[in-house]
Amino acid sequence: MGDIIKLLPDHVANQIAAGEVVQRPASVVKELMENAIDAGATSIKLIIKDGGKVLIQVVDDGVGMSDTDARLSFERHATSKIQCAEDLFNLSTKGFRGEALASIAAIAHVELQTKPSNTEVGTHIKIEGSKIAAQEVIVTPKGTSIAVKNLFFNIPARRNFLKSNSVELRHITDEFHRVALAHPSIHFYFYNNGSELFNLPQSNYRQRIVNIFGSKTNEKLVPVEEETQVVKISGYIGKPEFAKKSRGEQYFFVNNRFIKSPYLHHAVVAAFEGLIKSENHPGYFLYLEVDPASIDINIHPTKTEIKFDDEHTLYALLRSAVKHSLGQFNVAPALDFEQDLNLETPYAFKNRAAELPKVVVDSGFNPFKEEMQRGFRNSHQKESTKGWESMYVGLESKVGKEDSFSSVSFESDSITGSIFDGSQEVMESTTTTFQLRRKYIVTTIISGMVVIDQSRAHQRVLYEKFLKNITIKEAVSQQLLFPLTLSFSSSDMAIIEEIKESLANIGFGFGKADKEVLEITGVPLLVAESEVGMVLDQLIADYQQDVTGDNFSQTDILSKTLCKTLAVKTGEVLDKNSQLALVNDLFACKESKVSPFNKTIYITITENDIDKKFI
Repeated sequence: MGDIIKLLPDHVANQIAAGEVVQRPASVVKELMENAIDAGATSIKLIIKDGGKVLIQVVDDGVGMSDTDARLSFERHATSKIQCAEDLFNLSTKGFRGEALASIAAIAHVELQTKPSNTEVGTHIKIEGSKIAAQEVIVTPKGTSIAVKNLFFNIPARRNFLKSNSVELRHITDEFHRVALAHPSIHFYFYNNGSELFNLPQSNYRQRIVNIFGSKTNEKLVPVEEETQVVKISGYIGKPEFAKKSRGEQYFFVNNRFIKSPYLHHAVVAAFEGLIKSENHPGYFLYLEVDPASIDINIHPTKTEIKFDDEHTLYALLRSAVKHSLGQFNVAPALDFEQDLNLETPYAFKNRAAELPKVVVDSGFNPFKEEMQRGFRNSHQKESTKGWESMYVGLESKVGKEDSFSSVSFESDSITGSIFDGSQEVMESTTTTFQLRRKYIVTTIISGMVVIDQSRAHQRVLYEKFLKNITIKEAVSQQLLFPLTLSFSSSDMAIIEEIKESLANIGFGFGKADKEVLEITGVPLLVAESEVGMVLDQLIADYQQDVTGDNFSQTDILSKTLCKTLAVKTGEVLDKNSQLALVNDLFACKESKVSPFNKTIYITITENDIDKKFI
């Protein structure tokens, strides 16, 4: 048998390596910006065109490279960051593997212009698919400029997997935020299709956070400071009242490198226990400084995951530091020893409901009888109180049946939830429904009965209604007498601008808008004015988590978010008319078996199933 194992050519090996390093345009942005930081740049410009598919350019004013270094930088495993294997355990730089530029050059057209400060002229290199097309001397400013054009031009399959320009731009913006937040001492610029998105001057950590996420962020931040022999913790956490249902503003930085750590995230969430709802997530910007020898960065191709030597100690310190800050700045409730305990409700009565007074009613007493009124009219003159009983003699025998009280009616319990307008015509039907545990609606069918989840059923009804309104653009908008003014970060405003047309089709009306403030002039009929901010926050969160970017996806996400937010919840009491209307509307839907989130809406219990229980 002949030899069948062969060495791969360099260009094929580079393309395989590019699959690990370069997943999408945002990966290129990360690698190039980290190289610029390692070069000692004080000003970095990021230029993007068409979501990074056409152009990604990073310009810095760092130390630059000589002509030899510029040529070697595109070779595999060529780096100036490490000299031996031991250096991997004492890293203070960003890029260190020497694979980034070689991988990028294997799948794109790359142009490099660089000049160190001690030379008169610089170097210009053009590379196409790992092959150097040209190298020449050029007059250029101090520093380095790398332009990556036509990403994945020689791998059409990978290019087809890229999402829309708006989605790829969102990922690039996320990477830009991570790098910019870690290095507030560097001036960053971000340009997209010729327009400036961010201009972040040199500042401190707090000012950098405010410059990125908007001026309203300043009032939401609580500082965190803790220094021990194991770790130095600094940064900011968001106040509990500003917790969101999305995980957008959550950043961990270890030695000025952004990381993802579910374990440390749990420590922060544990510190907020009891202060926020279980479905909400706190915001935080936490910077950790540890000994480089105590962490291993080289366990993930994107270097966003780190292995710590002593995670348990780090967990305890981080949780305590966050909890201390919440208490120190009066965010968390504290014990008040000066309060008079005599004014407190005793523990035995803490959860006891108030008892209504019992009123004894004499059903036979009727002060409005004709004889009574005549008796009162004749008693204007003051008479002796003797013989007052005679006024009621024979009264009982003269009371007619039609005038007597046969029963006493009491005020009924108030209905806490009604999913239909009060003006809706009352539906008459022989169908019987009742609510079980304020969660299910039980109704009868020919073969038995149906148990319906009221929340999921209402989600399905609203989902198809919103989907129809967006598609045919016939939604009714309720105009507000006083427009609402809501504040969003620049990235959130970009998402709203992207889906503004779909929002308008569903009934939202928009007024003036700038980088951080949005004016709402109209809302859909089913959306309360007080819920507009919550609905838009949830919509932005769902849209950020979604990976697709076509028009159908926008419509689907919008409809799902609105139906999930506005649907009747478990625990709400529905009157008979609402129960019956919900049942009829559910079975009028095109798909009544599963909710928009693919969960079962109802189950059927036949008469045979019931009979089997009695065998």
